[in-house]
Amino acid sequence: MSQSSLPPANPSILVQFDALKDFIARALLANGLSLEHANKVASLMAQADLQGSDGHGVIRLPQYVKRIRAGGINVNPHIKVVQDKAAMAVVDGDNGMGHLVVSHAVELAIKKAADAGVAWVGTRNSNHAGPASLYARMPIAHDMIGLYFAVGNANHLPPWGGMDMLLSTNPIAAGIPAGSEPAVVLDMATTVAAYGKVKAKAKRGETMPEGWMIDRQGRPLTDPTRADEGFLLPIGGHKGYGLALIVGLLAGTLQGASMGKEVVDFNKDHTTPTNTGQAILVIDLKAFGEPSFFKGAVDQLVKDLRSSERLPGVERVWLPGEQSHAKRLAYKEQGIPLAPVLVTDLNALAAELGIAALTV
Repeated sequence: MSQSSLPPANPSILVQFDALKDFIARALLANGLSLEHANKVASLMAQADLQGSDGHGVIRLPQYVKRIRAGGINVNPHIKVVQDKAAMAVVDGDNGMGHLVVSHAVELAIKKAADAGVAWVGTRNSNHAGPASLYARMPIAHDMIGLYFAVGNANHLPPWGGMDMLLSTNPIAAGIPAGSEPAVVLDMATTVAAYGKVKAKAKRGETMPEGWMIDRQGRPLTDPTRADEGFLLPIGGHKGYGLALIVGLLAGTLQGASMGKEVVDFNKDHTTPTNTGQAILVIDLKAFGEPSFFKGAVDQLVKDLRSSERLPGVERVWLPGEQSHAKRLAYKEQGIPLAPVLVTDLNALAAELGIAALTV
């Protein structure tokens, strides 16, 4: 089929942030979460879509509901600290929604870093919590740096040169405060693409670029509906494999959470607790001096990078987090674009739950 004969892409449906957050909250309330917990999870999920992390936002709601209904997630968790020292803690999430567990860990790390200058808080018995940048950004409002690590919720990466999928996308994120410039926020999987992006491509009926996945014969795999026939590729070849391993050891093994063959594929298993591990490292700028000096230096570096000489055909040098920042501003005003098939699925879920449909 030639390019000119391809069927036109379905236009996105725009949804306001508040309408999306309200819909998610109502769906979670209908499945047993408290009002406080439903609103907190809904806000974080809608923020994921607001910044363009569409593989980790409302697209995950039907999956979360399925796990809750199957008993795979505890809707009334007792989240508690099980290891505690001045500059570290381990939080047991009691198999609650990951958004609740990780935000609890970040809030604790911010408090500890204010006293100790730096703090590491890890989680165990957590669940999928959405995009890593949500949590790396939280300390920025306190003039703090956030470094986030997580074990993915399904293994899609084999060891370098192997075929047994023993590692996940294991993301890392960093949030660096700036002054007048947008914060520098890096959010990346240790694979070329996060599996959530594969799911989003499938939902939109799009193909994947070559280089995201290969099949078990080493051939490029571009059909996202056939993702089970292959595996993701690590960034930078063997270096990405090594990075995925280290992130998993820090975010999972160190906290007593799942890693390697212990990882539960929450795409297929809706009942087994995942024992997901995440970790946040928070650094207080005030421990190093006046925060405005650091943020001013970040501003200058950002300007130097952005104004540096570009290769032919390159319109702009982007900084990590700038495009997400631009999407937050645009989507807040214009609405968040959702795939029509996703809206159809969400409204089918609404009918099943007996709640009002998503307002578009």
